Amino acid sequence: MAVRPLVTFPDPRLRTIAATVEQFDDALATLAQDLLDTMRAAPGVGITALHIGVAQRLVVLELSPEEGPRIYVNPQILEASEETMRHVEGSVSMPGVTEEIERPARIRLRYQDLTGQFHEEDAAGFAAVCHQHEIDQLDGIFWLQRLSRLKRERLIKRYEKLRG
Repeated sequence: MAVRPLVTFPDPRLRTIAATVEQFDDALATLAQDLLDTMRAAPGVGITALHIGVAQRLVVLELSPEEGPRIYVNPQILEASEETMRHVEGSVSMPGVTEEIERPARIRLRYQDLTGQFHEEDAAGFAAVCHQHEIDQLDGIFWLQRLSRLKRERLIKRYEKLRG
């Protein structure tokens, strides 16, 4: 449909808490398709509506070409393992920089599809990391907030140099 402009760091909209989606209509389906197109153009493996300035709880993930894109409306984490893992993360809203973050290794989440139907899903490893990263974003937590102050400051300086 359309590649939309990305909201980029340090835009305060990246710390917005997204509103619950209540209308399951053509506009939501169009927004989901625009998110997929924008994510692929970025490129990235996950994106939220907040990344394009729309404060709704909508996530698109495409973790592998074989699996294809998945759409999650109003996702929430129901359970998280005590076991953790470290994985390198970044953001389509802060291209060119990444850092390792520790998160639960497994989660169970609940979400709705584009018709409003509820689903539950288990995720482990990379998929669990991606879900947590995007749900954090919906909750107004930009991924940098998961870093120590020192790592965060270094990463921001690196990002500012990249932007020129």
